[in-house]
Amino acid sequence: MQNVKLKHYLYLHFLVIIAGFTAILGKEITIGALDLVWYRMAIAAILMFIYIKIIKLKINISKKSFLQFSIAGVLIALHWITFFEAINQANVSIALAMFSSGAFFASFIEPIFFKRKILGYEMLFGICVVIGVLLITSSEMIYLNGIVLGLFSALFSTLFAVINGRFIEQHSATIISFYEFISGVFFLTIFILLSGKNFNAEFFTLSNKDWLFLFILASICTAYAFIGSVDVMRYISPFTVILSYNLEPIYGIGMALMLYPDSEKMSPQFYVGATLILLTVLFDAVFKNYKHRKSLAAKIKD
Repeated sequence: MQNVKLKHYLYLHFLVIIAGFTAILGKEITIGALDLVWYRMAIAAILMFIYIKIIKLKINISKKSFLQFSIAGVLIALHWITFFEAINQANVSIALAMFSSGAFFASFIEPIFFKRKILGYEMLFGICVVIGVLLITSSEMIYLNGIVLGLFSALFSTLFAVINGRFIEQHSATIISFYEFISGVFFLTIFILLSGKNFNAEFFTLSNKDWLFLFILASICTAYAFIGSVDVMRYISPFTVILSYNLEPIYGIGMALMLYPDSEKMSPQFYVGATLILLTVLFDAVFKNYKHRKSLAAKIKD
């Protein structure tokens, strides 16, 4: 039994490493962020559709649900575009450090969506994240554009996560993801056409390296990782899964330092700020889990 539990924990961290590797692929792929995300969502949607056909999952939904999924699809597309562009404008370390600031945005966005008051400890953790961001910004001003894009990426990611949290109560995670990918592709297609670009032979002419990395990004790092993260919750608590995914920036920055030591080596102040953000995110998750268990214990006692 212990070996089975260990196997699932190792598998979970394997999925987190895959998530961290996404940033590495974003750095290696040579096309622009907008085109990259279009390819990622299009390929992932096709793979998800094949998976749905294999497991014979019914995908009929209401018009209201489709509209809601479409909004979420646009948000995840914007998150990925700003994230990969942050890598292009700065580097992997900056993009991942800023991505960690999502906890700060969540402390204000969640109360609005779920109609509850802002908690004192969330404000405190939010202030810690702001201090971490200021430390990074003041020491890495040459990457200001990447920092701003990274913060927008975290904002879009948080909005997406909060909205998705409401969908999962009524719909299959696979169906939600499938419609979000389709909606994202549709949104990006219109945006690309309005920007004056065409889906001609040049658009689809990529190097073998780009095609390979795009397929890995869409299949392993998107479709497979998403299905795996949902499946692992059958054996490990959702809290442990969420807490483990907060380690994504650590794994990603570690890989970036090993692969790109020249461009990814940052100032000591950057690592102080990044550590402060990451520790705040972890403490936030642990504290919320403690409060949740305490609340459940009180209800059982009553």
